[in-house]
Amino acid sequence: MKRFIALLLLSLVPALAAAKKPNIIFIMADDLGWSELGSYGQKKIKTPNIDRLAKEGMRFTSNYSGNAVCAPSRCVLMTGKHPGHAIVRNNKSTKPEGQHPIPDSEVTIGELLQKEGYVTGAFGKWGLGNTWSTGNPTKQGFNRFFGYNCQAHAHSYYPATLWSDNELYKLNNKPPVPGHASLPKGADSSDPRSYDMFKGQDYAPDRINDRALAFIQKNKDRPFYLYYPTVIPHVALHVPDEELKPYLAKKWNDPPFTRGKGYGYTPHFTPRAAYAAMITRMDRYIGNILNLVKKLGLEENTIVVFTSDNGTTHLKLEVDYDFFESVKPLRGLKGSLYEGGVRVPLIVKWPGKVKAGSSSDYRTGFEDWMPTLLDLVGAKTQAPRNIDGISIAPEILGKKQPARKFLYREFTGYGGQQAVWMGDWKGVRQNMLRKNNKTPLKVELYNLKKDISESDDVAAKNPEVLAQIQKIMKAQHTFSSDFPFKPID
Repeated sequence: MKRFIALLLLSLVPALAAAKKPNIIFIMADDLGWSELGSYGQKKIKTPNIDRLAKEGMRFTSNYSGNAVCAPSRCVLMTGKHPGHAIVRNNKSTKPEGQHPIPDSEVTIGELLQKEGYVTGAFGKWGLGNTWSTGNPTKQGFNRFFGYNCQAHAHSYYPATLWSDNELYKLNNKPPVPGHASLPKGADSSDPRSYDMFKGQDYAPDRINDRALAFIQKNKDRPFYLYYPTVIPHVALHVPDEELKPYLAKKWNDPPFTRGKGYGYTPHFTPRAAYAAMITRMDRYIGNILNLVKKLGLEENTIVVFTSDNGTTHLKLEVDYDFFESVKPLRGLKGSLYEGGVRVPLIVKWPGKVKAGSSSDYRTGFEDWMPTLLDLVGAKTQAPRNIDGISIAPEILGKKQPARKFLYREFTGYGGQQAVWMGDWKGVRQNMLRKNNKTPLKVELYNLKKDISESDDVAAKNPEVLAQIQKIMKAQHTFSSDFPFKPID
């Protein structure tokens, strides 16, 4: 009888394994540009692990971040609401640290996946409410959090502390390196030793990666959702010397970033090499995660997503986006609703479900991930009815899917902007809050199929299309007392 029971249990093991919901790993870079990965055309920066992810999965070419800067982009991802409906619509700091919080009433991806039996963890940069607020990640659907709560704190890669759930975790940086500082008066900017003061001992991204790996190891026998919003490659230019050496060997023409009159982040003697090295360091962390998943036998049952929260920074003296062709051939950078500010990489891997080496030009946005993840894991829990995202699970799984009607973005920062994507068309408004702008509601119109660089405004030639886009802009904006948008409120 015991032998019969043992054999019966053994026969049930495959069925039980098959019934286990897939794990989810959602990786988001910080300020990574459209063309800064090898799999998206980058020639100078090495990203072998992410490129392998693209070869083994699906690469999207029309993917849009939630917004043009950190916090509002993350809010769209977490809540499934586009920026005309989302709670957080711009970066807005709170005291003593942190950003404008998402309230208890908001439902997040983490909360919905918890209802489906997932253990959830966030490792990296949060930026949606400080530890004492309703936006605390442990109050917004995450069982475990380790990293930077405040995105201003995340400007330093060698801080004194990080947050581990709701307690401070001390790093061995004595003294900590600030994210914003200048060379001392009288320092020789041509001497590399002058920049040693901006090097720390305990690199925070190392600790964050360690905790993410521990989370996977601890929860390997149950469904987990790992949200990994890495701080890299957001400036300041902080990176360990061992990562820098291969790029120094290339002997690029690499003039120092000295910070001049105090504008920008901390100085670096070789900023081009530092920026490339930071992205390669991020790639190594991602390789650590992918290798552990494979080692634990979880690869076949794990969905991996990689993207970026917005485009490359506009701080050219620190990040030479022309040298790296960071957003080529797109127009605009971080902070802009032109393509270069919001069109970002997206790679999805799920062995046996997503066709390896495939690509898609389906238009996607951060608001889509709430319904998509629920759809992919066969969740019974439904996404809230008031979200704006659509499930792109059919597209990911190689099935035909109707094109979305439109994609909407608005942003009160960088002069005030609105944008609508509709078929091949894109309408965009700029400088809506600038006092000297005499036509704040003027809409530029581009045919992205013919003009991906947004160089030929064809609004005057297409009044009917323009009218449709203006109608969408009006309908999709709702008033926010926290983020007023006077020209359209």
